Amino acid sequence: MEQIVESGTLLVDAPALRIGQVAEASGLSVKTVRFYCDEGLIATVSRTQGGYRLFHPAVLDELALIRSMRAMDVPLPELKRILDVRRSGFCNCSALKMSIQDRIESINARMVELDLMRNELSGLLGSWKDCGGVKPS
Repeated sequence: MEQIVESGTLLVDAPALRIGQVAEASGLSVKTVRFYCDEGLIATVSRTQGGYRLFHPAVLDELALIRSMRAMDVPLPELKRILDVRRSGFCNCSALKMSIQDRIESINARMVELDLMRNELSGLLGSWKDCGGVKPS
């Protein structure tokens, strides 16, 4: 069992998690975990001699938040901002609340667009004249 080491300092004797372990524990694919890491949403604490990314177990909580926020279609830059505020140690309730409110407003606007589209399609369908497969001349 490897321990997390950053710049030669042992961190909290927590067992380091390899990317595959993080993926399995979070229910995400390795590719998705790697993507979130490459995008700066989560961070590795180091790498093994073989080059495997090592993560602190706390990354699992961050990935749970990422999954929840992505389910609400929160854009990656906004998600990164929320995570940065969370990591700073300050309460991010207002940032999270604002993000959720923005998402609600976006959903409401999309619902209006979809309602207009449905009405337009219903009107088109209502005025449809069946040609019976024969092209009218």
